[in-house]
Amino acid sequence: MLFAKLLPKEGNFFELFNQHGQQIVAAARAFGRMIEHYGDTTLREQHAGEVDAAERAADRVTHEVNRLIHTTFITPIDREQIHQLINLMDDVADLLQDAAETMHLYDVRRMTPEITQLADLSMRCCERVAHAVSLLGGIAQPSGAEAALKTCEEIDKLESDADRVMRAAMSKLFRQESDVRELIKLKAIYELLETITDKCEDVANQIEGIVLENS
Repeated sequence: MLFAKLLPKEGNFFELFNQHGQQIVAAARAFGRMIEHYGDTTLREQHAGEVDAAERAADRVTHEVNRLIHTTFITPIDREQIHQLINLMDDVADLLQDAAETMHLYDVRRMTPEITQLADLSMRCCERVAHAVSLLGGIAQPSGAEAALKTCEEIDKLESDADRVMRAAMSKLFRQESDVRELIKLKAIYELLETITDKCEDVANQIEGIVLENS
């Protein structure tokens, strides 16, 4: 038992979740600015760099959480729940970086209204994810648990909205785009942006499970 006594009883997991959530929001907002100023190559590169910086910062938080899982004797919630949540959150940050990089690698020259819509929905999903995460420390109270579950419902709705936008975007793309290369590029971007909202929904589902098991 001496080894157990030497370990910290409870790591600062909720604060680390909050830090990661803030980096997700930073990446999503930087991505939104990149889309908004896409025609300006200087600003485009600047904002893409901001996405990268936020993703790297999120990675560092993920590594710290995973380290603490193995060095903390008593955790505030189940270790597996902590592991799954932080890694799902990190997937969101990774996808935002992937989307920015893919636009550069595919040499996407123009933004479409559908890209703008999907980027906006992705950003709103990310903001709600950060908010839901910020409520985890208070789920022992009924009001905190209720607020977290309500935020998860909002994420689910935003993901459904993104599904509808992508279906309409695909229909328009295959009906109206005559340039096959452009069609392939835009299809990949639409799918990647919609996947960001899917992953946010995965985070919301994980949070719902944590709330229901721990409130």
